[in-house]
Order: sequence, then structure tokens, then C-alpha cells
Amino acid sequence: MKRFASCSCGQLTAQVDGEPVRVSICHCLACQRRTGGPFAQQARFLRRDVLVAGPASVYTRVGDAGSHSHFHFCPQCGVCVYYLTDGMDDSIAIPVGTFADPNFPAPNVSAYESRMHGWVVAPADAVHFE
Repeated sequence: MKRFASCSCGQLTAQVDGEPVRVSICHCLACQRRTGGPFAQQARFLRRDVLVAGPASVYTRVGDAGSHSHFHFCPQCGVCVYYLTDGMDDSIAIPVGTFADPNFPAPNVSAYESRMHGWVVAPADAVHFE
């Protein structure tokens, strides 16, 4: 299946050919700050199945476990279209909202639930991590 992700102004894009390896939501405080929402939702794809185009600014963040994630933002509108994580060289994560597809598959992983807002309900059949 082909999918198309884009920033708001259309300068930074990702074209995907294939299904996500996983779809997750993350409730960590860093993801809340990064997205401006109560959680982040992203889909991980095999890197070989994704074609990225357009200029990007990069912000690198060190995670709780010490891993580095490199977030690629459109320098014009500021939307994060994809990110790469050290040690996961064969995959690329794309925020689900950049697909603008209400039929995108539901998350099958929910992480950092100890920081989840009290009114959020993660899918019951997802794998849950505190």
C-alpha cells in the first residue's frame, strides 16, 4: 500500500510503499512537548520502503534510556515529518498525523502509560508499557 506524509506547507514529504512494522502511541513528557498533544502517535516503517524529499532541520533528543532520536522538521512550517533513532538503522518513524488519513491503522503499542493523561484510553488490545 502506498501512503503519503507531508508537512503543512508541503515542502517536506515522505512516500511510503508498504505497511507499518508497528504503530505506537507514546505518553512520555518529551513526546507531549514535541507534539503539543497529550501523546505522540507514530508509525514505524522499513527504511527501504520510504522515500523522503525536501529540506529538513534536525533536532536530536536523548531518550530516557540514552538513545538518540533525530527529528526532521520542515524549516518553513515546523512540522516533524519523520525521525530516525540510533541503533534502529533499518527503520524510520513517521508521525501518523502527517498522513492526514482517518483510516490509518490503530496503535498496537502504548508506551509510558505512567505519564498518560487520565482521560486518555489506549486501545485495549495494544501492548502496554508503563
